[in-house]
Amino acid sequence: MNASTDSTPSRAFDTRAAQRAVRRMAAAEQPPWLHAEAARRMAERLPMIRRTPQTVLQWSSFLGASEAVLRDAYPQARLLAVEPAEVLEARSVPVPAPWWSPKRWAGPAAVTLLDEQAVAPGSAELLWSNMALHGEADPTALLARWHAALAVDGFLMFSTFGAGTLAELRGLYRERGWGSPMADFVDMHDLGDMLVHAGFADPVMDQETVRLTWADAAALLAELRGLGANADPRRVPGLRTPRWQARLGEALQALAGTHGRPVLSFELVYGHAFKAAPRPRVAERTEVGLEEMRQMVRSRRT
Repeated sequence: MNASTDSTPSRAFDTRAAQRAVRRMAAAEQPPWLHAEAARRMAERLPMIRRTPQTVLQWSSFLGASEAVLRDAYPQARLLAVEPAEVLEARSVPVPAPWWSPKRWAGPAAVTLLDEQAVAPGSAELLWSNMALHGEADPTALLARWHAALAVDGFLMFSTFGAGTLAELRGLYRERGWGSPMADFVDMHDLGDMLVHAGFADPVMDQETVRLTWADAAALLAELRGLGANADPRRVPGLRTPRWQARLGEALQALAGTHGRPVLSFELVYGHAFKAAPRPRVAERTEVGLEEMRQMVRSRRT
């Protein structure tokens, strides 16, 4: 029986399948290696930001594997973390230093873990999300929540899998008539449109393709399982047989090049945008809320 699904007009997505994958990843010793690599590459883009944030909000902290790069970039910033799943909260709480440790007096306090409902509007100058957006059934709604959490002139940095991810695997499933191997990933240009729709200004989208190789098909499948699950509600229902799994392994091994190592491609998409000061709509009669007026005044003073 297929799990219930949530979907947007452009993306069918099985939320329960994604939640099962998150629980599995939360039980792993470390977040996926590819997540840490994406965080390192995204951090290379931070020098383009001239302002130094005082408060940094990490969205999906443990699986984002980004605390080290954020500490290096902003050693004096206050780090807040939001986990999208309760099972991840225990993995994000840092182990406190002993009372006698010099770390208690060196630099800012440890990461503060928050429930999403406890995130005050306009509380962060930087919202950072590494490899989390593709796990959302409704990316547009999440972008709107990110926009609300940012202060005026704050900036958003995020990474996610792009539509070209695992193109070889999709082709293999299509040729063999095996259904869908994964939910569709949102195209980079569509993400840019979603940013504008959510209220962000000056969105900049970038992408790169990373090609990974493995010693054999078994190692490949093990790493793919550590990166998520098939959240496409159109996937073949029911369990696969050991015979089919053997055929899958043989087909993946056939993707190997001359070096004998199977290879798959991952499209990493990076997004960056600002939260601009609100502008009242031009009309014969314009009403501006008190908080909106305060934000506009603060923006003019800075």
